[in-house]
Amino acid sequence: MTATPHFVPRQVLLEPDALGYPLGQELWDRFRAMGVPVAMLPPHRRIPVRRGLPARAAFLEAKRTLVVAVRRQLDFAGCRPSAHYQLPLASSCPGLCQYCYLFTTLGKRPYVRVYVNLEEILDRATALVDGRLPEETSFEGSATSDPVAIESYTGSLARAVEHFAGLPRASLRFATKYPPPRALLQARHRGRTRIRFSVNPPALVERFERGTPDLETRLRAARQAREAGYPIGFLVAPIMATEGWQDEYRQLIRSLAGSLGDHPGLTFELITHRFTARAKARIGELFPGAGLPMDEAEREFRWGQFGYGKYVYPGPLRREMGAVLEKAIAGSFPSATVLYTV
Repeated sequence: MTATPHFVPRQVLLEPDALGYPLGQELWDRFRAMGVPVAMLPPHRRIPVRRGLPARAAFLEAKRTLVVAVRRQLDFAGCRPSAHYQLPLASSCPGLCQYCYLFTTLGKRPYVRVYVNLEEILDRATALVDGRLPEETSFEGSATSDPVAIESYTGSLARAVEHFAGLPRASLRFATKYPPPRALLQARHRGRTRIRFSVNPPALVERFERGTPDLETRLRAARQAREAGYPIGFLVAPIMATEGWQDEYRQLIRSLAGSLGDHPGLTFELITHRFTARAKARIGELFPGAGLPMDEAEREFRWGQFGYGKYVYPGPLRREMGAVLEKAIAGSFPSATVLYTV
């Protein structure tokens, strides 16, 4: 794991039993050698919080803290419409996307957390696959994080890719805004892992997706993943009905086509912007004046699959957004498949 990392933490905190796993010991040694402050969490595993910090400073400190942990909950959550199950390799990420849905679930503790008991996690995935045979079972590796951002440290995705390459009737998929490191591109995937690249028009990337690579970097990474033989796709998300959105998204699709060209097997997933009341309050606290379109009067309220409500664009507008994108994709990528629009 010699790739240049996308993320260098300000501090690393280890759960005591994480050192009982090879990856935990490797991370302990590596970060100490890098000169990054490393400390052991107390037995109760609660992360110490500095008192008195302003909300944004506390948020940024948490985003720059890496927690090395053991995943104890091995009952995987569902992940529709993306996959049958989440594959929990990590949670949170170092990006500062102002619309992130994890503001709802992580709240004021968005620490970047990696799990070192990878073999136990993969064994559980195998059991779930075996329990569904002969049906195909799919896993989403980025439901609660962008694991590529920390892959140069953990190698967890590359290990998972090679694990799924050997599983019949199983597949892995993950989405990212970051270029995969070389070891991940060189992993023996046998076409059973799909890498999707999260994209948005450049103006929205610059405005709302701080701390992440620009669109051109993502497109270059997509070309590299395709050259490595991976099935690839694009996650157009979150689609926002800002002024002139129709032309901006049509131009985005033309940019993708100019960079990669049409090819069989390419997939698209289209996700319109949505937010929860909790996320809106947190975003307003951390990014005052950000300008995210979050007026409840212009939305519909819906209950989500995890038991909390969210505000989505009204049905007619969502359908229009889907139709504009699907028409643009059909014109530029006649061989591609739009998996879903939500």
